[in-house]
Amino acid sequence: MAPEPRRDRTLAGEEITSRVAGFPGELHDVTDARLVAEEFLFDLARVSAPSAPEHWDDILLVVTELAANAVQYAPGPFELRLRRTFDGVHVVMHDTSTTEPAPRPFHPSHGAGGIGWHLIHTLCDQVSVVTDEHGKDIHVFLPW
Repeated sequence: MAPEPRRDRTLAGEEITSRVAGFPGELHDVTDARLVAEEFLFDLARVSAPSAPEHWDDILLVVTELAANAVQYAPGPFELRLRRTFDGVHVVMHDTSTTEPAPRPFHPSHGAGGIGWHLIHTLCDQVSVVTDEHGKDIHVFLPW
């Protein structure tokens, strides 16, 4: 009997996990987007564990911030796309606003707000915004 062929267990040999989910743009969709991201990370962790425990939480926090911004600043639906890259996770948030995000001053004495875009730039390896007549895609890359 011939021995079973050895399987390549490197990332190149694994199917790269991805997830796409659309939302109508209501307040509860922020939680739903986070839950989709969490399910994606559970599936991803079965194939490849994060290189540091905080990467899991960072991805969930960034997805939550992006979804909250989509609900607050863009009318209508938004779409979340998550994809495993060789060394991390690529998150794309599409919304219907053509206005690029901009940092706002953070004034703790005036209540919450103003820190999300700064937080996204701090946690992500790369952030880019692509706009067209239908809205924008925010691309972020985070370590895994």
